[in-house]
Amino acid sequence: MSTTVLIADDSVFMRHLIQEFLTRPGEIEVVGTARNGREAVELVHALHPDVVTMDVEMPVMSGLEAVERIMRERPTPIVMVSSLTEAGAEVTLQALSLGAVDFIAKPDGGSIRSIGAIKDELVRKVRACRQARLPGPRPPAPLPVLHAGPGRGADRFVVIGSSTGGPNALQQIIPRLPDDLGAPVLVVQHMPPGFTRSLALRLDHLSALTVREAADGEVPAPDTVLVAPGGFHTLLSPEGAIRLTQDPPVHGVRPAVDPAMETAARHFGSRTVGMILTGMGFDGARGMARIKAAGGRTIAQDEASCVVYGMPKVVAEMGNADVVAPLDQLAASLVRCLAN
Repeated sequence: MSTTVLIADDSVFMRHLIQEFLTRPGEIEVVGTARNGREAVELVHALHPDVVTMDVEMPVMSGLEAVERIMRERPTPIVMVSSLTEAGAEVTLQALSLGAVDFIAKPDGGSIRSIGAIKDELVRKVRACRQARLPGPRPPAPLPVLHAGPGRGADRFVVIGSSTGGPNALQQIIPRLPDDLGAPVLVVQHMPPGFTRSLALRLDHLSALTVREAADGEVPAPDTVLVAPGGFHTLLSPEGAIRLTQDPPVHGVRPAVDPAMETAARHFGSRTVGMILTGMGFDGARGMARIKAAGGRTIAQDEASCVVYGMPKVVAEMGNADVVAPLDQLAASLVRCLAN
C-alpha cells in the first residue's frame, strides 16, 4: 500500500522538487500540495494523507501554527523542512515539541544540485514516519526533578543516543536529572550543524544540569550534559577528553552514536552507562554491546513509548539492554544505574 503525502511549501520550486523526489509509483504517492499553513490544515482534513512535509516559513499561517492545528484536529505524522539557520533550528524544535515527528534541513544554497542532496534522506524519513507513533505535545508543566544523593554517579560516564523522536524524549529525561547527578553525560542526537546548539540551549533552559554543545579538547565535568555537535563525531580520548572528528559518516550520519559509545566503553569500562532512545536504524547497537561487554550498564527505551522503535529494538533483540523502560521512567532508571 502506497504512503500518501501532502507537501506544504510556499515555494512553487520546492513543491515541485519535493514532489519529484518523493513520487515512487506503488510506494509513495503525493496526493496534494499546499501554498501556506492554512491550506495545509484544510487539505489534511480533506485528503487524510499518511504523512505531511511542512515548510517552517509560510504566509497566511506559519508551519508552526499549522503543526499545532493538525496535531490538535487531525493528528498526522509531519516532517518539517527547515532552513539551516539559528532561527530555523529553534522553530523546528518548537514544531517537534508540538508533535512533528522529524525534520530535514535544506542545504545552503538554492541550486537543484545542493537541494538534491536531501533526496534520499527525505524519502527515508517519509517512509519511517508512515510507521511512527505520534509523540503528541510536550507537557507544559515542569517535570519533577529526581534526587540522586551524595557520591552517586562518581567516576561514571553516561552516553545517551537518539534519533527520530529524540529531541522530545530528551526533553522528558534531561530536565528530570538532579543537579548532583555526579556523572558527566554525553548526548548524541542525529542532527545537522546548528540544530544541536539550539537543542543544547533548550535543554539547558529546562534543566538543573548545565547543558551545552561539546567542544574539542574539553574534559567532561560531573553534573554537565554535553551535546555532540552536528557534523562531527564526538569521541573520548584515553585521557577522557572530548575529541571531535569529521571522519566519514557512520550508518549514514555524523554524529553517530556508535563511535561515542565505543570510545566511552574503551576508556571508562565498567563505569560506563549507555542509553538508547527512539530512532530508526541500528546506530548504537554496536556501542551498547561494547558497554555491556566492558561490564557497564545499558538502558533502552521500550517499544510503546518510542516514536520509531528501531535503535532500541536492535539493542533489546541482541540481549544488550539491562533495563528496558518507558520514556517517563528512563530518568529514574539512569539515576538507579548510577547508584549501583
